[in-house]
Amino acid sequence: MTTIAVYPGSFDPVTNGHIDIIERGAKVFDEIIVAVLNNQRKTPLFSVEERVQLLEESLTHINNVSVDSFQGLLVDYVKEKNASVIVRGLRAVSDFEYEMQNASINRKLESSVETFFMMTNNNYSYLSSSIVKEVARYGRNAEDLVPPPVERALREKYQR
Repeated sequence: MTTIAVYPGSFDPVTNGHIDIIERGAKVFDEIIVAVLNNQRKTPLFSVEERVQLLEESLTHINNVSVDSFQGLLVDYVKEKNASVIVRGLRAVSDFEYEMQNASINRKLESSVETFFMMTNNNYSYLSSSIVKEVARYGRNAEDLVPPPVERALREKYQR
């Protein structure tokens, strides 16, 4: 039986920490769908289409990963994709509390869906999309923080 996992997030932008979780998850699950959340309540730097494209360009080296976008409840999307696992990365104890709450409601809404927590690589424990945008906004080099396509896109966004 094929195990399909969904790794959801806003990915605005995708960081090397996200890529690390995806690479490691791809070794555990048969297929991973990286799902960009279209959250109407947020004002992202990159459009959903741009985030999907940047993820696709950054993940060409992993065969069992695809990129998609969604809106609405995550568990509904997971079931629509015939997936059974949600992958979430944890950087710190503070992440766990928030993620535990989400995992609990997802489990209540759809008992057949499991949440799989992965600890971030220590090299990326400080890294977030917000930090990346702050670094790039002030013209600093973000190439050690994000994949090359994202670094180029950040430079283009902030040169305007």
